[in-house]
Amino acid sequence: MCFSEPVSFIAGGLLVTGGAFAAYKAWKVNKRYLPVSMMPVFAGIQQFMEGYVWMGLNHSDPNLTWWGAMGFILFSWLMWPTWIPFSIYFLEPPESKRKKPLMLFALSGLIFGLLLYVPHIINPDWVNVTINNKSIAYEGTMFLDYFISREMTYVIYLFLIIIPPLISTYFHMRLFGLTLIAVVTTVILFLSYAYISFFCLLAGLGTLHLIYIIMRNKCRRECPEIFN
Repeated sequence: MCFSEPVSFIAGGLLVTGGAFAAYKAWKVNKRYLPVSMMPVFAGIQQFMEGYVWMGLNHSDPNLTWWGAMGFILFSWLMWPTWIPFSIYFLEPPESKRKKPLMLFALSGLIFGLLLYVPHIINPDWVNVTINNKSIAYEGTMFLDYFISREMTYVIYLFLIIIPPLISTYFHMRLFGLTLIAVVTTVILFLSYAYISFFCLLAGLGTLHLIYIIMRNKCRRECPEIFN
C-alpha cells in the first residue's frame, strides 16, 4: 500500500484471505467465477510486493527494492490487462457473442503487458522507485516511450482493463467496470503524485466488489439456466 510497510502487508493479507474465500465459494456456486475470484488474491500478492519495496527503501537495500518493484509491476503492467478480460471471457455464457472480442482483449493485453514488463528485466535501471509525499512513486523508462507518448500508453492500458467488464453480459460485472472508472478518476484528480501505487491500491480494494458479486451469486439472476 502507498502509506507504509505494515499497511501493505495487512492489506495484502486481507485481500488474499477474502479472495481465497471467494474462490472457495466460486467452486461451490459455479466454477466460471473462479478467474474472477482470483483477482482479489492477485491484488493481495501485489500489495505484499509493495511491502517488500517499502522494506528495501526503509533499509536502503536497492536489490530488495528492485525485486519488490518488479513483482509489483508484474501485476500492474502484465497481469491486469491480461487477466481482467480473460476472467470476464471465462464468466460469459457459452453461446455469448462477446466471448470472441473478450478473448481478443485478453490476447492484446498479454502482448501489451509483455512489451511493458519484459524490457525492465533486460534494463534494470529503467525501474526508478522513490518516495513522494509519503507514498511510493514508480517512474522510469518504458519501451513504448520510444514509439508513443506516455499518455497514449496509459490510454491503451486503461482501455484494455476497463472496456471488458463494461461489455460483459452481466449487469453486476458492468458495475465493476464503473468501479474501475471511479478509481481512475479519483487517482487522476487527487493522487497523481503516486498514480501507479494508488491506482493498484484502490483497484485492489475495488476487487472487494467482485467478492460481493460471487458471494451473492449476482450473475445468476440474469442467466439462471446457466448457473443451475
